Amino acid sequence: MKEVLAIIRINKINETKRHLSENGFPVATCRKVYGRGAKKVKFEMIDDILNDATEAPTEVIETISEAHRLIAKRMLLLVVLDDEVDKVVSLIIETNQTGSMGDGKIFVMPVDDAYRVRTGERGDAAV
Repeated sequence: MKEVLAIIRINKINETKRHLSENGFPVATCRKVYGRGAKKVKFEMIDDILNDATEAPTEVIETISEAHRLIAKRMLLLVVLDDEVDKVVSLIIETNQTGSMGDGKIFVMPVDDAYRVRTGERGDAAV
């Protein structure tokens, strides 16, 4: 088993969940996260957008302020069988790739074991 952890743009999460579900991967955990990559973000562009906005939500201002410099993203987590990893990664890339910085990252990590609390099933059967 493998854990596939993807950090993607907020506006792509619904399309990604739908695409994964339509292709046999309906089970996922999703969280709102904040972060940034190694490249510098051009905050001047964001400032220009905010200056033109009449009322920007507080969370947007906090997210992109000088003090934080973190961008809101979505973290999607799936646990899949070893032979399904390539398909899941391909689906996520296919749905999220725009060719621009900030498209996201995908990490694949081993999962030693899994348990289904309701039935006590273990291993692949629990996934």
